[in-house]
Amino acid sequence: MRRWGTGLAAMVLAGGGLAVTAGTAGAVTASSAKAAAACETGWGSGEKTAQAAGHKPLENIRTGQHACYDRMVFDVKGGTAADRVGYRVNYVDTLYQDGSGEAIPVGGGAVLEIRVAAPSYDPETGGESYPGRARKPLPGVDITGYKTFKDTRFGASFEGDTQIGLGVRARLPFRVFQSGGNVVVDVAHSWNAVR
Repeated sequence: MRRWGTGLAAMVLAGGGLAVTAGTAGAVTASSAKAAAACETGWGSGEKTAQAAGHKPLENIRTGQHACYDRMVFDVKGGTAADRVGYRVNYVDTLYQDGSGEAIPVGGGAVLEIRVAAPSYDPETGGESYPGRARKPLPGVDITGYKTFKDTRFGASFEGDTQIGLGVRARLPFRVFQSGGNVVVDVAHSWNAVR
């Protein structure tokens, strides 16, 4: 009997779609599993901002793929949860480089302009802390095969902010938040995402 119960549980976990009653916990069905796998999409596509409480240097930009969204993380050197790292993220028709005003082509169906209050240089020494170059893809970032991210471009590091152009598949919902000393940008795979 024990082997049969274990096998049945494995089938449900593997997506067999069978209903299993587990004591008073109730039945696990394919429809309840689908509901649990629904992705949050209520982030909206409007501008997201936070005020800075200082400027520490940008150390790295990295990306990752998740079941419901693609993620970009800005690592701020020496940043902690107590440091408020400012940002402004919004969709733009064209990315214009800070300082020069030159248009920077960014691939994809829509462009997110991301500004993080962390310069690509150390404000105290003037030394480079992140090797981004204007108009070029982000160094060390490979978004090949991502569902949402299609292109990355370094804009500039100007007056304490670093500017990035993120090309995405379409104008999709996104969220921005600070985690520790990092700024995180998540862009959903769709408006009605299900894993």
